[in-house]
Amino acid sequence: MMCNAMAHGGPDGEGIDFLGEIGFAFGHRRLALLDLTEAGHQPMADASKQFLITYNGEIYNYLELKSQLTEYPFMTGTDTEVILAGFAKWGPAVFGKLQGMFAFCLYDHKRSISYLVRDPGGIKPLYYSDSGGRVVFASEIKAFKATDYDFKEDTDWKVYFLAFGHIPEPFTTLHSVKSLPKGHFLTISHKTVSITLQRFCQRDINQTLIHEDDIAERSVSEDLKLAVRSHLLADAKIGVFLSGGIDSSILTLLAKEASSSQLHTLSINFNEVEFSEQKYQKIITDLLDNAHTTCMVTDNDFEQNFEQIMKAIDQPSNDCINSWFVSKYARELGFKAVLSGVGADEMFGGYPSFRKMKIINLLQKMPKSVLGLLKFAPSLRIRRLCYLSFANPIGQYLCLRGFFTPDVIAKLVNMPEERVVALLKDLPLSCDLSEMTDGEKASWIETNLYMQNQLLKDTDVMSMSHGLEIRLPYLDQNLLSTLRKIDPALKFEQERPKELLIKSFINLLPRAIWDRPKMGFTFPFMAWLKQNDKITNTDNYQNAYAKALILKFKKGKLHWSKAFALYQVFNGN
Repeated sequence: MMCNAMAHGGPDGEGIDFLGEIGFAFGHRRLALLDLTEAGHQPMADASKQFLITYNGEIYNYLELKSQLTEYPFMTGTDTEVILAGFAKWGPAVFGKLQGMFAFCLYDHKRSISYLVRDPGGIKPLYYSDSGGRVVFASEIKAFKATDYDFKEDTDWKVYFLAFGHIPEPFTTLHSVKSLPKGHFLTISHKTVSITLQRFCQRDINQTLIHEDDIAERSVSEDLKLAVRSHLLADAKIGVFLSGGIDSSILTLLAKEASSSQLHTLSINFNEVEFSEQKYQKIITDLLDNAHTTCMVTDNDFEQNFEQIMKAIDQPSNDCINSWFVSKYARELGFKAVLSGVGADEMFGGYPSFRKMKIINLLQKMPKSVLGLLKFAPSLRIRRLCYLSFANPIGQYLCLRGFFTPDVIAKLVNMPEERVVALLKDLPLSCDLSEMTDGEKASWIETNLYMQNQLLKDTDVMSMSHGLEIRLPYLDQNLLSTLRKIDPALKFEQERPKELLIKSFINLLPRAIWDRPKMGFTFPFMAWLKQNDKITNTDNYQNAYAKALILKFKKGKLHWSKAFALYQVFNGN
C-alpha cells in the first residue's frame, strides 16, 4: 500500500522484499535514469547477498567511487550498486563519500542492522516513525497514511503552516512521523530493537581562505562547470529549465558547453505580460542551437488542474503550484530529469533579506514589550516586526517572510496566543548564528528555513508527482565547500545582488540578463485565485475570522498566498 501511494514517482518499476527474520519489509518504486534495464531493479542486493538497499536519488560521483572498488564484481551500470559495493568495503563511512542527493535504507543481514540515510543538503526527503515498537519510513507522508497503522494528525502543523507558509522540519502533519535530519543516518538494531541517530556530514567550520576576487570567481566558475557536467549524467532524456533569470541562464549555457548531444530546454510563460520573461529566454536560446520549448500557462489551465495540484501536495505548502506545472510540461516532453537553478539565491545573496538583515538586527534591540505591541499595527510589514520579540533567528525569519502573526493564528486555530508563541519561538535550530556576519546569517536562514522546508520539499514532491527528477547543480557539495571558504564580503556585501556569481560568468552571460531588476519565477496567482470558486467560497471555511479574511482577499486586500494557506488549513487533503 505504501508503494502504491508513491507510484507516481516511480513509474518504471516496483519491488518489495520481505525480511521475515526481522519482521521488516523494503519497498521501492523506480524512476530509471541510469542503466534502464531490469538490472537496475530495486530493492537491490549486493553480490554477496549480505546487503539490501532501497534507494531514491542520484550519486554524481558514482563513477569515481566505482573506480576505487575494482575488486567488486559489478553487474549493473547503476549508482545504486556503487552504494552497496561501497558499504561492503567501507561500512557506514561510505555515507560521507557520496556526493549527490539521496535517501535510502540499507540492511545488513549478518548484523541484523538497517541504516536510514539522508543526503547532506536535505535535497531528498526522508520521513520515519519509531513509535509503537516499530520503524516505518518513506519518501512521502502519503505513504504513512496508506498503512493500516494509526498515524494520528498533529494539529500543531496548522500553527507552523500559518506562520511560515510551510511546515518546518522535523515536524510533519502526523504526530509520530518526523523528518530525518539532513546529513544524518539512523541505525536500527533489529536484535536489540533500538535506534541511534548519528551525523555523517560534519558541521562546517567556516575557515575563510579566499579573499581575492579573481580567485573566488575562478573557483566558482570551475566548480559550477563541473557540477553541471556531473548533473547531466543520465541514460534517459534530460533537460534544463530556463526561466530567463541569471541562475537558469548560466546553467543553460554551461549545459550546452558540457553536453555532447543536443540540449533540451523548457520555459514557462503567461499571457499576462508583466509576469513573462520570454524576451530574456529568447536572448539565451538565440545563442544556442538547441531544442527549446515554451509552454503557455493560462488561468484556464490553473482551473482545470486545480484538483490535481491539490491532490499532489504531500504536506501543505504555499510555493508548489509553479513546480507542478514545470514538472507536468517537462514530463509531457519526455524528460526524465531537469536541471534547476534552486539554491543560487541562497548561496550568492539574491534575496532582499540579505540587504535587510542589518536593519533587522537594529530593530531587534527595541524593548520586547514595544515589539510585541506592533502586532496591532495596520500594515502587515509593521505587524510582522512583533516576531523580533522572539530574539532569535526564527523571529528574524518570520519578520522577513512570515504569513500571519501569532494573534491572528490563535483566532484561526482556536488556540491560546501564548501557546502559538511558544510553538514558534521554541522551534529547534541546529546552528549558533551569533558569530555570523549579516550576509552569512541571511544565507543560513534562507537555506535552512526557506529553501529546506519549502523550495526543496515542493520541488521534490511536485516533480515526483509527474515521475520527474529535478537536479540542483547550485547545491553541488564541491561548490558549496568552495563557497564556505570565500570571504563573506565577496559573496554578500557587493554593490549588486549575486555579484560574485555574475562576475564568475561575466564573459559567458549576456549583459541584458544580469543588468536588470530581478523578477523571480512567479505566476499571476492573485488574479487566478480570485477567480477560483473553491478559494473564494466562504462556506469552505469553518471559522468566522477565516471567512472575514477571505472576504478581504476577494476585495484585493489580502495577498493570494495567505488565501491559499487558509484554503489548505480548512480544506486539507
